[in-house]
Amino acid sequence: MGAAMRIGPFSIRHTEPDDPYWDAFINRPPADARNVVTLAMADAEEGSVHPTRTEVHSANVMASHVKELGHYLGIDEVGIVQLAASPFEDEPGATGPFFGIVSLLQADHDTRTAPGSGGQAPTVKGLFATFNLAAYIREMGYRANRSKSMDAERLATIAGLGTMNSEGRLECPRLRPCVHAAEVIVTELPLEPDALEPTP
Repeated sequence: MGAAMRIGPFSIRHTEPDDPYWDAFINRPPADARNVVTLAMADAEEGSVHPTRTEVHSANVMASHVKELGHYLGIDEVGIVQLAASPFEDEPGATGPFFGIVSLLQADHDTRTAPGSGGQAPTVKGLFATFNLAAYIREMGYRANRSKSMDAERLATIAGLGTMNSEGRLECPRLRPCVHAAEVIVTELPLEPDALEPTP
């Protein structure tokens, strides 16, 4: 392999634990919240649903298209779970069944314990991908929102994308050393699910 690319005082491939520049990049939270792009992306207002629905394929084909688009946007693993209850209770006119689209991304560091700009890179990638995937569905005339309350890791296990380890952390065989679960997209777009959420 060639020499690692250098950005300022550290190498982009340099992950030695005693490198203070790299450690700060991964683990030190920015002093100014305006330097955290994840906040802006997480709070980005979602657009409206197109008033005219696009003619769509069968549920299995649409599920395949959604997963393919997710991969194109940078998601490593995509799963679809049919939800046991409506995520649109406050929105009149929503008809079921309803689905949760689960997005997993490979991470070199646990995004829950690495608050630095570098440590949060998978979070930014996930926010970009889920925003655009939900927007695509809304443009077809179907409700699709990113859910801040839905347990993405639990749905990922239901979808068969991974398992919970003894420490209560999600593990995915293909995504190591860590996995980041992005916000779940909830939608009424007819999809063929990988699994059904158990009824409470």
